[in-house]
Amino acid sequence: MTLSRTDIARASLTDRYATGLRLNKEWAAQTARNQPELFPTLASGQTPQILWIGCSDSRCPETTFLGLEPGDVFVHRNIANVLHPGDLSSSAVIEYAVQYLRVNHVVVCGHTSCGGVAAALGNKNLGILDPWLFPLRQLRERNLKLLQSMPSEEAAGKLAELNVREGLNIVKQKSVVLNAIRERGLQLHGLIYDVGSGVLSELDTEDSEEVIRARLTAFHTE
Repeated sequence: MTLSRTDIARASLTDRYATGLRLNKEWAAQTARNQPELFPTLASGQTPQILWIGCSDSRCPETTFLGLEPGDVFVHRNIANVLHPGDLSSSAVIEYAVQYLRVNHVVVCGHTSCGGVAAALGNKNLGILDPWLFPLRQLRERNLKLLQSMPSEEAAGKLAELNVREGLNIVKQKSVVLNAIRERGLQLHGLIYDVGSGVLSELDTEDSEEVIRARLTAFHTE
């Protein structure tokens, strides 16, 4: 059964949890009919090609806007897609995805209209969220002159981009990632998702061969 626009519109008027449970059964039945091998394959294990590090924002469902299937993307999401060097949760996800699942791509994705970015940009007091957003506040301070020279929406987009680049820098410092780059060509990507259009944009984050070799040399001589 294919869900019509009318079905979706009607669902929006009801409780989303109850609606989700009902639609799940319809989705599962429809998927099993269209792809009878999918669920048995997933039950036997996972072989995702992508590790996705993104924001917890409800408007940013990575598998949906990538047009991919269950089992294609291994995911870590948090407030404002911030990567703390000492965060055990993100570190464990990266280690597992790269070393054991052997993903081919690691993505750090930010997005437009991000509440965490807006809070850091406005230097707002958010209580328990303040220590989590501290790296974003540091990025704001380091780039304050540039950000203040921009209109607010453009500045928010720039800070989201800087946050993605900083996250990638942290990922690139991890030994498991460096080894995977050297041994099997693991690729890293920075993306920005536009919640107003549904379109992803790639950031230019490619390191030169010289930079990659320098990182690897530094790691193996420590």
